[in-house]
Formats: sequence, C-alpha cells, structure tokens
Amino acid sequence: MGAFAAHAVKDPKAAEWIRTGSQYAFCHTMATFASAALMGMGAPRARFAPAFFLTGSVIFAGTLYAMAFGAPRWLGAITPIGGVLFLIGWAWLAVSARDLDRTDSR
Repeated sequence: MGAFAAHAVKDPKAAEWIRTGSQYAFCHTMATFASAALMGMGAPRARFAPAFFLTGSVIFAGTLYAMAFGAPRWLGAITPIGGVLFLIGWAWLAVSARDLDRTDSR
C-alpha cells in the first residue's frame, strides 16, 4: 500500500492516509512477532495480544485506506477505535512480559 500511495495516488491527503495506515499496520505486524517471541520465552498470556493488534490494524488502517479510496469521511470517527485496540494490545503484551522467568540460567 505504501508504494501505491507514493506512486499512484495524486491527492496528498489520501496518500498520507495510506502511508499512515501502512506504517501502523507494519509496526503492529512486528508486535505480533514480538508476542510470539514472548510466548516462546515463557509468557503464555502474550498469545492474546495479537488479536488486539490484528483487529486494531483492520479498523485503524482499514478506515484510512477506505477514506483514501473515496469512502465517506465519517469513517474517520471509527479510526480511533483501532488505536485504542493497539494500546490494549501493547498493555497486554507488557503485562504478559511479567510472566517471564528472570532467573539467571548460568
């Protein structure tokens, strides 16, 4: 989507929406991998965070993409719901990290 915004979208506001959506979707894809890493290190509750990241990405980036392609601007009122889901996912991930065994294994 980012490449499409850079080369095919002429409206600067629409291009910005696509760039923003792409950046947040990418960041939270990486957070999903971080969740998997935490699960592998002994934080099983981290398995719930990706659901918040994925749903947040669909709502946050999805509404921005939709507006960039001509959907009604009132969708912008829904976008922050995705942001709140991102915050819940990060908080869940942080709390899950407390499950990690911090003893030195040397």
